[in-house]
Amino acid sequence: MLLSTAFCPPVEYFALLAEYSSVYLEACESYCKQSWRNRCRILSANGPLDLSFPVVRHPRSGAASPPERGPLITEVLVDYSVPWVAKMERAIDSAYYSSPFFEFYRDALFGILDRKPGTLWELDLLTIKWLCLKFGIGTEIIPTPCWQEEAGEDYRGVIHPKRANTILRDKGLERPYWQVFGEKFGFTPGLSALDLLFNEGPDSILYLK
Repeated sequence: MLLSTAFCPPVEYFALLAEYSSVYLEACESYCKQSWRNRCRILSANGPLDLSFPVVRHPRSGAASPPERGPLITEVLVDYSVPWVAKMERAIDSAYYSSPFFEFYRDALFGILDRKPGTLWELDLLTIKWLCLKFGIGTEIIPTPCWQEEAGEDYRGVIHPKRANTILRDKGLERPYWQVFGEKFGFTPGLSALDLLFNEGPDSILYLK
């Protein structure tokens, strides 16, 4: 199974990870704008809110990296010249301070952000592995050694902020869980797995399997 990297990915991402003992993470693609690679979606008091961070994309001096010429995803730098970390932490605090399990996970998550990992790949992988640890998912994540033209189960373009997917429905996992602003908006799907973790805590794995 093949996935693209993502920052605090959606619930569907971890439903896929929970199904396999090992998965491949595409390390040889070019950076793709307006994707989950540098953003995640939370539920705020005003509704769904996308949190993103800026990156620095320097042109590659070497060969083209499929699917288009540009820097490899592993070479893209995170831009800390603007104070996005503090802004993102305030937004997460505001959205989830009253959720049942936020206080148990807040410091560790913010510790990852405060560390200011240098590359997009490093930051994404830290959040993915941290969420896997908290969910109790022991899946081995293997970076691809080269660009994969095809894969038996290729989800690289399936989980995208601008496109709905049927992953949870297809796996019989599509159902609501309690959300902080559920009474105001009803159940909101398609959010970062942070939403599931902060609201369901250790029981999150029961939702993912």
